[in-house]
Amino acid sequence: MKLERRDQIAALISQKRTVTNAELMEMFDISIETVRRDLSTLERQGVLERVYGGAVRREANPQEPGYSVREREHTEEKLAIARCAETLIARNDTVYFDNGTSVLPLARQLRGDKKITAFTNALRTAAVLADKAQAEVILLGGQLKPKELSVSGSDAQEQLARYNVDKAFIGIGGISASSITDFLYAETTLRRQIIQSARQVIALADSSKFSMHAVYNLCPITDIDILITDNAAPEDVLEQIRNQGVQVYVVDPGEPAKGKRS
Repeated sequence: MKLERRDQIAALISQKRTVTNAELMEMFDISIETVRRDLSTLERQGVLERVYGGAVRREANPQEPGYSVREREHTEEKLAIARCAETLIARNDTVYFDNGTSVLPLARQLRGDKKITAFTNALRTAAVLADKAQAEVILLGGQLKPKELSVSGSDAQEQLARYNVDKAFIGIGGISASSITDFLYAETTLRRQIIQSARQVIALADSSKFSMHAVYNLCPITDIDILITDNAAPEDVLEQIRNQGVQVYVVDPGEPAKGKRS
């Protein structure tokens, strides 16, 4: 109930930009102390900034940078995450690689002797996987986003619905103790579909994602099975995620071949 209420507060402030303590007390029938705790938690998660009498939406990251910019950011963390993620892929798995600068390094790390069937909506990832001798690659069709070099839309969704996938590796826009958010509506709908249909969902998120709160709600945190992040992620948030049954792997970019499960 507490997590659901905080999600609702986050959605409300995303829409309205500002919210007052009195408004929240009346809306949720809660005390001022509970309001302050909720707002403090959401402030730590990067959703809002507390002000006198309420809170305002945090505007530090209103839009996601372009792909080429994101690809150059947090490269060591993404590489360490990718090496950990690669160990979760077994021979003969069917694997979905979604578009994202955290997922592309995973495709590059995939060992050539692992025979898999790979599905992806990302042209860059498909090109990398095509060089893996044992990987059969199925590229989804749909509307092409030129700067992202990814496809989405109803055609991609209909095609994806025809396949059974063992493991889905997804990138994300933002993450909190209660939910995952994203920036692009078309990719959000495609990710929702694979989250619902894959046997196991693995989210790849470097620690910078914990300060992001993107515009679209992708899914509750409990919809993913495994989270892989780096050791700069806020431990209090990770603990809340673990307590909801999600396996958390924490990697050290200084020792990229190792991941600590918790």
